[in-house]
Amino acid sequence: MKYLLLCSGILFFQLVNAQVKWLNVDSLYQPLAGGVHVFRTSDPVEGKPNIAFFVRIPLKDKSVVFDADTTHRRRITPSAYYERNNYPLLVVNCTFFLQDNSNANVVVDKGKLVSFNIPSFYSRSDSVYFYTTRSALGIDRKGNADVAWIFTGPEREKPFYLEYTPLVCSGKKVSTTLREVRKNCSGLADNPLKKWRMATAVGGGPTLISNGVIRITNEEEKMFTGRAINDRHPRTAMGYTKDGYLIILVVQGRFPGIAEGVTLGQEARILQELGCYEALNLDGGGSSCMLINGKETITPCDKTGQRPVPAVFMVKRR
Repeated sequence: MKYLLLCSGILFFQLVNAQVKWLNVDSLYQPLAGGVHVFRTSDPVEGKPNIAFFVRIPLKDKSVVFDADTTHRRRITPSAYYERNNYPLLVVNCTFFLQDNSNANVVVDKGKLVSFNIPSFYSRSDSVYFYTTRSALGIDRKGNADVAWIFTGPEREKPFYLEYTPLVCSGKKVSTTLREVRKNCSGLADNPLKKWRMATAVGGGPTLISNGVIRITNEEEKMFTGRAINDRHPRTAMGYTKDGYLIILVVQGRFPGIAEGVTLGQEARILQELGCYEALNLDGGGSSCMLINGKETITPCDKTGQRPVPAVFMVKRR
């Protein structure tokens, strides 16, 4: 990585061989805490107009606290989360949601599992239930981050994770418990489920980067069907660097001629260029929204503005 300081005092953050240049826009979102920095780009991505922001946060910065908030079968806007959490430094959307407005992904708040991944779903085309382990990003009490494939069961207080690859197996009945999954799924001997001890975690999917390499586990996580992986949309993503920085990325989209969004592959390459060692995609489209000190970064694509969401990830001042 290298930093370029121009005579005007404007700071550009540029990565070697990167597709886009990033302009430091800290001054637009003050006051910021400690080593937190905000960057913006309007450089095109593969010839298409683009607007994106990312925030870079030291994971072990003592001046900030990582947190999550979720509702129960209802959704509220990021601005509403901002107000009800006493005006945190950063609020960003995270989990996908179901028709009843509940979370479709794991959320861990203050070490407690408050939302579950969908343990299984029925595939009409295959006439089986797939047992899913979708990805999440967690931060432990020491400020160490991890992206992993997570299984949660209603009988467990802690999530379990798979270290090497998502679980890909199926059965003829709903499987909601860890015992049933272990009984019905082969391959767990070489890729065992282990307890995931995180203070804060939010889920989404698919994983985009694993061990420094782009690895989009869309098929394994049973996320987007058909050609959706190659469609351009607004995006939200999170990752972390090997030297201890959390990266939160939001990409504006669905504004023809202004900001058309990115594919999952383009999103993964941006995160890799930003130095992410591991990263995952979160809910995007009309849900994509990041507030810094209550101020929007990208413009949400829904005509009514911010879309209500079931959970958010937050960065608070200590």
